[in-house]
Amino acid sequence: MPRPTVATSLSAKLLVLTILFVLLAEVLIYTPSIARFRMSYLEERLAAAHIAALSVEAAPDLMVTKELQAKLLAYTGTHVIDLIQPGARVYMLSRPMPPQVDAVYDLRTTGMGMQIVDAGHALLLALEGAFGPPGNRVIRVIDRSPNDPVQRVEVTMDERPLIDAMVEFSRRILAVSVAISLIAALLVYFTLHALLVRPMRRLTAEVVAFRRDPDGAPPLVPGTRADEIGVAERELAAMQGTVRAALRQRERLATLGTAVAKINHDLRGILSTASLLSERLTESTDPEVRRVTPRLVASLDRAVELCGQTLSFTRDGVLPLSPEAVDLHRVADEAGAEVLATVHPDGGRVEAEWINDIPAGTPAPVDAAQLGRALINLGRNAVQAGAGRVRIAVEVETEAGAGAGPAGLLTLTVADNGPGLAPRARENLFHPFAGSARAGGIGLGLAIAREVLRAHGGELRLVRSDATGTVFALDIPQGNKETDPVDVAGHKSFVSH
Repeated sequence: MPRPTVATSLSAKLLVLTILFVLLAEVLIYTPSIARFRMSYLEERLAAAHIAALSVEAAPDLMVTKELQAKLLAYTGTHVIDLIQPGARVYMLSRPMPPQVDAVYDLRTTGMGMQIVDAGHALLLALEGAFGPPGNRVIRVIDRSPNDPVQRVEVTMDERPLIDAMVEFSRRILAVSVAISLIAALLVYFTLHALLVRPMRRLTAEVVAFRRDPDGAPPLVPGTRADEIGVAERELAAMQGTVRAALRQRERLATLGTAVAKINHDLRGILSTASLLSERLTESTDPEVRRVTPRLVASLDRAVELCGQTLSFTRDGVLPLSPEAVDLHRVADEAGAEVLATVHPDGGRVEAEWINDIPAGTPAPVDAAQLGRALINLGRNAVQAGAGRVRIAVEVETEAGAGAGPAGLLTLTVADNGPGLAPRARENLFHPFAGSARAGGIGLGLAIAREVLRAHGGELRLVRSDATGTVFALDIPQGNKETDPVDVAGHKSFVSH
């Protein structure tokens, strides 16, 4: 497996994301900061204008010379200053020909939101000046005096110096933001690299080595960390041990299964011969021999069946399917004939009713032999457990696919009126050799039936099991193509399988 490059590594992504997030945070902080900077700038001009206007009060006849007036206006950076005191007294300083006012800002009624909007408008003017000659507006600013709130100051000034100051402030903020972003990113990068990336690389290397050679890879030695990385290391070490043990067990079982299959094949032939010879005992004139012979033959038949199922289970592997359009009604009928021919452990034939409620001609794209095998296993389990009636029905759910044509799920239900499953059987319902749904069984019937359904892409489910009986559901996907009409006469039987 190729290692990630520098550009695609987790470390590089962490570094880039940290820089972006810090810059985003700085942008969110910058917006109210630039608005507050603009307000402070204007308040400083108003405070200076207030002090300059007080010079009028000290002048003889409340009149200052033109030279002093020009100096005061130049010092404050304004064109006109009006100081309105209580009692409607007005002190005014003005240039001989003041310019026309382009915009008026009354800071007494301006909230933070409006301050941000005004600051953004000023920055837009600065941006326009970057692509052309710098423009300038004459603005009139009104507010209570920062030196004495009972007095009002009104100034007329150029906006260009304010915009230049805001741009310079923005440059300083940008430089500080970039420096903070890089420092924070590097600190976060090295911290996360030590705490997360390096341990994750170690875990990834362990997983890759274990996948390539489960037995030869050295065992993972987990650390003492108590966080999620430590938990992942301990769980990976435990999983490796479990998988190694399962692989060794699988090898032993495979060897044992091969031996059992060979022995089972020979034993099945011996039992079949004994069964044939035992049938001749029925011709004996000894009443006792004639009485026990059916039980002997039934026991031999059960032994042959056990060998056959075990051999089939160990040999099948992935079930080879040959799906074709078949008539489910006929499949169920042939399965019922096999079920009703089942022999009880005492040698007697079953006395049960097989009710086929599937409409004749119901099509399904399945392997008739394998599906019939599953139905036979379910039916035999039911009648051998004491059921007197087994009913099989069908339901079809049609769902509209996303442009792929009609899609449907076909569900067969097999319901009996037996005594229900024992608790042990429910716990190990589909586990081969782990438990049986009927007395004297070996637990292969349901396991094989489920494998058949899963090979079709479906599932075998236990719907209900109580004192009134047991119901199994066989879900079979029908695919996206409409099934062709079934040629019932050409349907192949699965009984010979």
